[in-house]
Amino acid sequence: MPTTRTPAEAEPRTFSQALRERSWPLHDVANGAGFINALMEGRISRAGYTALVTQHHFVYEALESVAAGMRDDPVAGPFVTDDLTRGPSLRADLAFLLGDADAIDDLEPLPATRRYADRIRETAQWPGGFVAHHYTRYLGDLSGGLAVGTLVARTYGFPAGGDGVRFYRFDAIPKPRPFKDAYRARLDAAPWNPDERERVIDEVILAYGMNTEIFTELGAAHPAAG
Repeated sequence: MPTTRTPAEAEPRTFSQALRERSWPLHDVANGAGFINALMEGRISRAGYTALVTQHHFVYEALESVAAGMRDDPVAGPFVTDDLTRGPSLRADLAFLLGDADAIDDLEPLPATRRYADRIRETAQWPGGFVAHHYTRYLGDLSGGLAVGTLVARTYGFPAGGDGVRFYRFDAIPKPRPFKDAYRARLDAAPWNPDERERVIDEVILAYGMNTEIFTELGAAHPAAG
C-alpha cells in the first residue's frame, strides 16, 4: 500500500528546493552565531568588523580564483558572472578600514578561514563542489547583504553603500529577486544525477558548517561588548 505523505513531508519539486530545505537549518545556525548576532546589535568593535571583512577577503579570493578557471566548464560555467565578483569591493573596504591599501598584503586568515579557503580551492577539480560554495556565498550575500550593509554602515558611521560596506552593494544586480530565480533555475537544469545532487547538498551543508567555525573563532578573538 503506498505511503501517504502530508504536505510538509512531500518531496520537494525541484533540486533547488531540496537544496534550500536540507541546508536551511545550517543556514540558521550560521546566521545565529554569537558573533553575527552581536554584530547586528552593534556590540562588535570596529576592529572586530575589520577582522570579519578580512576573512571574507580570503574566502572570496579563493572562490573567485577557482571561478576564473570554471568559466568554460559546461556545468559550472553558467553560474560564473562578473556581476557577482566581490574581490575588488573587499579590497576597497579593507583599504578604508586599515587606512593603508598596502597593509592588506600583510593580513593573515584565521585557521578556520584557511581551512574553508583550502576546501574551496579543492573544488577546482569538481564543478559540482564549486557550485555548492558559489551558491552558499553569493545567494546568501544577495539575500541579506543589502540589509546587513545598511545596518553595519549605521553602526560604524560609514557612508551608506560606500567605504567600509562596498562588499554588500551589487551595482550590476539592481533587482536580486529575478537574478536569484534565474540562478535557481540553473541549479535545477544542471545535468547532475541523484548521487551527484546529494554530493552537492552535502557540500553546501559543509560550507555552512565552515562559516560557523569562522564566526566562532571571530567571536573568541573579538568578544562582544556588554
